Amino acid sequence: MPAEPDPIFPLGNPDERELLLGWLGWLRGAVLRKVHGLDDGDARWTPDGALLSLLGIVNHLTRVEWRWIDGAMCGAPTTRLDAEFRPGPELTVSSAVAAYRARAAATDDYARATSLTEPTRNADGTDLRWVLLHLINETARHAGHADATRELLDGVTGE
Repeated sequence: MPAEPDPIFPLGNPDERELLLGWLGWLRGAVLRKVHGLDDGDARWTPDGALLSLLGIVNHLTRVEWRWIDGAMCGAPTTRLDAEFRPGPELTVSSAVAAYRARAAATDDYARATSLTEPTRNADGTDLRWVLLHLINETARHAGHADATRELLDGVTGE
């Protein structure tokens, strides 16, 4: 697996869309840096069966972006399964990271081609701006979770 790039902290940006995508990208990178260098077994590890594995976090975040962009924004049918948090043996670190990167690119492409005020299809009063903020929040929460899991696994800390 290639090395994760050194993090570039998002700076202020007068373009709101790029500011939001910059923070989302930074947080995605934080998650990917936590799984970087782990084999499939270590990526599935949880402390005493608690919390989520790093592989589960990457898989869940991939599906969260899919549900919000393809589902809420574009109207595609989506599902939420508990299994996304505890993926089966067919999901590897390599395939999970590739899927997350592909989903991130699709989310970013959609966000750059769509008005921030485009409403979601579920008529709950939210729009793309709200969805991007929600994805930032969700990713930040799980990035912190990934920090804790990785530190408990092997002592690795940092961004």
